[in-house]
Amino acid sequence: MTQPRTELISLSDTPYYHIVSRCVRRAFLCGVDQQSQRNYEHRRQWVEARMRLLSSIFAIDLCAYAVMSNHYHLVVKIDPCQVEDLTDQDIISRWTTLFKGPLLIQQQQQGVLLSVAEQQTVNDVVAVWRQRLTDLSWFMKCLNETIAREANKEDNCTGHFWEARYKSQALLTDEALLSCMVYVDLNPVRAVMAATPETSDYTSIKERIRPQLIVDHGLRTVDDSPLALNTCRLSLKPLLHFDDSLHKVVSAGIPFYLKDYLKLVDWTGRVIREDKRGSMAQVFPPILQRLRIEEQQWVENSAQFERVYRQRFQKRKRAAA
Repeated sequence: MTQPRTELISLSDTPYYHIVSRCVRRAFLCGVDQQSQRNYEHRRQWVEARMRLLSSIFAIDLCAYAVMSNHYHLVVKIDPCQVEDLTDQDIISRWTTLFKGPLLIQQQQQGVLLSVAEQQTVNDVVAVWRQRLTDLSWFMKCLNETIAREANKEDNCTGHFWEARYKSQALLTDEALLSCMVYVDLNPVRAVMAATPETSDYTSIKERIRPQLIVDHGLRTVDDSPLALNTCRLSLKPLLHFDDSLHKVVSAGIPFYLKDYLKLVDWTGRVIREDKRGSMAQVFPPILQRLRIEEQQWVENSAQFERVYRQRFQKRKRAAA
């Protein structure tokens, strides 16, 4: 018997959760279906672009992700503090990026003077929206429903696209968070879709290793995808950063060193497991050598990760003006 989400999501226990969503009847979300020979590879762009957009709207950070052929993995951190200081107008702006909103909200946005009772109704609606922006179920609804509609439209069919509800798993310890992120980042290697983490497309590990390329790619998919929205007023949020401060009691980011995490992913990927068919070849040099960068240079580059996003977004806005 399934449990209600209120029993599965408890921020007092942990803000970190592992999410898995699978296609119904083993249908292909992305990649090439070997039976029908149809290519669905472009749908991986849909999923990546949509999750990045929703993360920028919701108070939910992406720690890790991997878009596979018939399912995808997410590791998220829910952070209600991100919406506490937002004004009501900020909340309206975010929510109406996804939904049209009721007539009273539309009238207020157009400058119509509302009565006291009408303004109170608007305030009540905004309070509901503020709570929804911290709700993982609403995040997943906005992600999965949109992908399902576009996929069914492309396939000229109706019915369920996703297999039941998404599955969520609470990550209660640092060890659970770390092992789950490594598992997600190595999914394409284990599935023999990529030889190394840095060559695995549509994964968080590649984005962390090559942020410059992924930033360009991510903005382009938001523009070109049929899921595109008006994001000119919205700056895309980067992946949740590694805090590099294990001594802190409360960490603003992922409580590990990024360099150590990359080495762990690299080492784990070389382990040959009987229950997994894919692994990295032992002949590969260490990951930092493969990237041809010095450790100090890598530390400096990773520290500038979020600034790269801001610069790219501002450049895009100026070009569109």
